[in-house]
Amino acid sequence: MSNAIEQIRTVELGTGGPLVGVQGFGAMGISAAYGETDDATARDTLAATVEAGVTLIDTADMYGAGANEEFLAPFVAAHRDEITLATKFGFEFRADDPGYRAIRNDPGYIKRAVEASLRRLNVEVIDLYYMHRRDPAVPLAESVGTLGELVREGKIKHVGLSEVTGAELREAYAVHPIAAVQSEWSLFSRDVERSAVGAAAALGVAFVPYSPLGRGLLTGAFTDASTELSSSDFRQLLPRFTGDNAKANAALLAPLHTIAADHGATAAQIALAWVQQRAQAHGLTVVPIPGTRKRSRLLENAAATRITLTAEELALLEPIAGQVAGDRYADMSLTSVGRES
Repeated sequence: MSNAIEQIRTVELGTGGPLVGVQGFGAMGISAAYGETDDATARDTLAATVEAGVTLIDTADMYGAGANEEFLAPFVAAHRDEITLATKFGFEFRADDPGYRAIRNDPGYIKRAVEASLRRLNVEVIDLYYMHRRDPAVPLAESVGTLGELVREGKIKHVGLSEVTGAELREAYAVHPIAAVQSEWSLFSRDVERSAVGAAAALGVAFVPYSPLGRGLLTGAFTDASTELSSSDFRQLLPRFTGDNAKANAALLAPLHTIAADHGATAAQIALAWVQQRAQAHGLTVVPIPGTRKRSRLLENAAATRITLTAEELALLEPIAGQVAGDRYADMSLTSVGRES
C-alpha cells in the first residue's frame, strides 16, 4: 500500500498570478499568538505542506515582531522553488516596546519594511507582498504606487491587499494590478461579501480567506477561550470567544456537525469546503489559508478541497453568520467593514 499523500489541485492566484495549491497555509500560529509552540512539531507540519501541494505559505512581519518570518527562513530556503511566499507590512512594532503598535502605509516605511522582511526571510524576492492594514490618512495611490516600484525593482513579484473595501480595491487596482485580497471569511464571518468579494471577482483578483475555521471555534476544538485556552492565547481578547458570546456561538454548530457526519468528515473539513465553494458562488479564485501546528490537521484540512457540499447542505449553513454573537475584533476600525459602517 502506498503512503504517498494525494496533492491538492492548483489554481492561478489572480490574473497573471502564480500557480498555487487551492488551499494555502497560514503560518502565524506555528510560532505566535496561540500559546506555546513546539519547534520540531511545527517544522514537521511545514514539511507536510509541500507534500500535500499546499504551496502558498503566508506570514507577516508583525507575527512575533518578525520572529515568524525568521522561523520560516530555513524551510523557505529548502523549498524556495516549490512554494509561493507571502508576507505583509503595515503594523509598525518596536523591539524595545512589545505593546507598541501603529499602522504605517507611507512610502518610506514600506521601503524599510520590505528590506527587513527580505533579510529575516533570507530571500532576494517576496512572491506576494500584502499591505496588512489600511491607514486612511495615506492616499492609496502613494502606498500602491510604492509597491509597484518594488515590483519593478525586483524585490516583490505581486501586490496584495488585506482588509480593504471594494471601493479601495478598485482604487488600488487603477494604480497597479493586485493579485490577491486577504480578509477574514468563514461561516462565522461574511462581511467581506458586502463589497470586497464582488470587486475582486470583477477585477480578476483572487481572494485569500484568513481564519477560515473561525480561529478554531468552527472545529469544535474549544468553546470558551477564557476558560479553555492558555493565558498567552490572543483569542481571549476577541469578543466572539468568551462568556455568553462563546456559548451562543458554539450552539450554532449543530448543522455543521450533522453535515460532517453525513460525509464521514470533520467539522473543520466541512467549514473549509464551504469556504472553497465560495469560488463557484461568487465567480472568483478562492485560496483559504487555515493554520495548524500539527501534520495530521494539515492533511485533514487539505483533504477538505475534495469535498463538495450539496445545495441542501449549503442552505443549512447559510444562516449561521447572521446569528453570530460578537465582533471579529474588539476594535473593528482596522477592518474593511469598519470603514463601510
